[in-house]
Amino acid sequence: MKHVPIKKINFKDDLIPVIIQDHKTNKVLMLGYMNQEAYKKSIEEKKVTFYSRSKKRLWTKGEVSKNYLLIKKILIDCDRDTLLIKVEPTGPICHKGTDTCWKEMNKMNFLFHLENIISNRVNQKDENSYVVKLFKKGVNKISQKLGEEAVEMIIESKDDNRSLFLNESADLLFHYILLLYSKGVTIHNVINLLERRHKSKNH
Repeated sequence: MKHVPIKKINFKDDLIPVIIQDHKTNKVLMLGYMNQEAYKKSIEEKKVTFYSRSKKRLWTKGEVSKNYLLIKKILIDCDRDTLLIKVEPTGPICHKGTDTCWKEMNKMNFLFHLENIISNRVNQKDENSYVVKLFKKGVNKISQKLGEEAVEMIIESKDDNRSLFLNESADLLFHYILLLYSKGVTIHNVINLLERRHKSKNH
């Protein structure tokens, strides 16, 4: 867990605002406040603890509901008086039962969700699953299928049927993710590589 040394934090008026963000979806979940004691406890327990201004005491998120905020990374802003904490939530965030305090859904990008679905299908070994059947045939068959879908998408791109082109594009993307998974690679790995290439070209 990456965190900020307490001496680098400017606890102005004893309290600082803390933005809570899901480390996977990047969705902002809630806002709270910390004093030094709350920050120290958060670091020690690796779970977010706030200072409750209404209760006048330390308050660990989830101490009643068990919906904790497990800390993955802590960042500080340029003025050193606001924290951004990236977390893994173990349940709904708001006391009203919603994913965030702004009533937004906290969902990961569907492509990442699709990776999880593929992984679950393979691990569960459902004999009726298309994914499992294709995986059993090996990486060569998966690669061949990806090639076939690419050709079909290219053929549809030459016509004006948008629906058929979109469907073939979806088939191609699905089988691409399937091949990535079979090689032990994730979409995040590909994205990170593209980001590094972009940064290197712009330096």
